[in-house]
Amino acid sequence: MGNMTSHPHLPPRDIVDGPIPKHAQLRDILDEVCRTTLKPGDLLPGERLLEETYGVSRITVRRAIGDLVAAGRLRRVRGKGTFVAPNPLVSRLHLASFSDEMGAQDVTASSKILLSGRTAAPDEVVKFFGTEPHVPHTHLRRLRLGDGEPYSIDDGWYNAAYVPNLLENDVYNSVYNILDTDFDVPITEADQTVTAIAADAEVADLLEVDPGTPLLHIIRQSRSRDKPVEWCSSVYRTDRYRLSTRVVRALEP
Repeated sequence: MGNMTSHPHLPPRDIVDGPIPKHAQLRDILDEVCRTTLKPGDLLPGERLLEETYGVSRITVRRAIGDLVAAGRLRRVRGKGTFVAPNPLVSRLHLASFSDEMGAQDVTASSKILLSGRTAAPDEVVKFFGTEPHVPHTHLRRLRLGDGEPYSIDDGWYNAAYVPNLLENDVYNSVYNILDTDFDVPITEADQTVTAIAADAEVADLLEVDPGTPLLHIIRQSRSRDKPVEWCSSVYRTDRYRLSTRVVRALEP
């Protein structure tokens, strides 16, 4: 079926009857547009224009878009439209800061401080730090952004014995760099536990997802050599953050 109209971002393609469903043909076209023509944050052409350009029904358009939303290629914003989603940040389970990981993938990192102060820590933090329960430690909760889009929430505790005045520094950026350069406690090793959780109402609002959306939950206990420095609980949008690891089997000689 020939095109009825044109748009600078939409390639001239025919969607035809055949073994490949029309919504799958349109999905592949829109996926190509997201990868080659539009950039993250750009608005996708409207549903009516897609119908007219490719001669398909509204149901076909919505199914194609729905597939790409489910795959993390597009995101819907109520009252505004459908946008190209940010590229997912891939972490390879090494000791790099969020800012460094973002920079390595050409994404601009920033933060919004949700909570900061010095107070008595929860039992699991006290146990890791090895301090008395009443000792105040630095508590820093941040919304982490990539190119202005929410990726994660970090809820971190920092050991007052080694980082006594962390909040006097620029904690909007990399805390790991501050630990290294200002306090001489570079993070050298960490234990991480990864689970899945559902977003509650507060977290869903901050990360701009629906309540109940599955999130990646990582608890990291970080040391500088033998010094317990950081305990951090982080939740990540799964469409914007992926974990990658390599497993090697040692063979008997």
